[in-house]
Amino acid sequence: MARKRITVIGAGNVGATTAQLLALKELGDIVLVDVVEGMPQGKSLDLAEYCPLAGLDVELFGANDYSATKGSEVVVITAGIARKPGMSRDDLLKTNTEIVKKCSAEIARTSPEAVLIVVSNPLDAMVYVAAQVTKFPKRRILGMAGVLDSARFRCFLAMELGCSVEDVHALVLGGHGDTMVPMVRFANLAGIPITELLPQAKIDAIVARTRNGGAEIVALLKTGSAYYAPAGSVVEMVEAVVKDKKRVLPVAAYCDGEYGVKGLFVGVPALLGAAGVEKVIELKLNPEELAAFQQSAGHVEKLVKGIRL
Repeated sequence: MARKRITVIGAGNVGATTAQLLALKELGDIVLVDVVEGMPQGKSLDLAEYCPLAGLDVELFGANDYSATKGSEVVVITAGIARKPGMSRDDLLKTNTEIVKKCSAEIARTSPEAVLIVVSNPLDAMVYVAAQVTKFPKRRILGMAGVLDSARFRCFLAMELGCSVEDVHALVLGGHGDTMVPMVRFANLAGIPITELLPQAKIDAIVARTRNGGAEIVALLKTGSAYYAPAGSVVEMVEAVVKDKKRVLPVAAYCDGEYGVKGLFVGVPALLGAAGVEKVIELKLNPEELAAFQQSAGHVEKLVKGIRL
């Protein structure tokens, strides 16, 4: 049986690391696309030469055009400029809109049946751009954000609790930015609510650090942004689609009235399978949680209104 084809657009740190992790899981043959001549070819060849060492049976291709991507089952857009210290994700809106617009048009032409996962920032707004350009069914367009933000939340909780990250379960909803909503009430250590294990001041500090997780890394790196955790988050989503795993993951999915939000892509728990977003799961939020979520969605809506296609 022929292996599935997965395309990663953007061969920078996030894209190249995504390709590496996809290869390690043998999820399919991988096409790495970038506008910089030689870069996707060089990185894909380097990865191909690594495969015999790791016993990986996948093919890797690098290209500056989209001919090799034809018929991809999943396409990941990581292309775009990264944040620099002092920049917010929102500062990237105009430049990355043009980049995502061009990528989306090519995807619609070459892989019209693909599930499309957007990683470029500002995330929720870029998913909207991809949806407008491709005209794909909404279930086949989603954004990677909540998986990453939830992983950061889990990481910081595990650090504070001094326990395995495997036993920490946490969820972050809303837009991928300063208004994201770490769901404290749903966070637990092996079923034990974190509110029973940590004082409120500690929890508040962890929530703040989660919201600032990307900016903290940008400030430390000074010349780039995070890529290991973002790439790992993408691969978790790709695997759910390629293997039809029916995973419940927080992703930027289209809301059609859920949580009082209509017509926007925003971070919500969703069932992911071969068809993409197979169901948006609507949690029963308390008034404070719902207000925070809707405030975050309002920020996404403001960004979307500023987009000119």
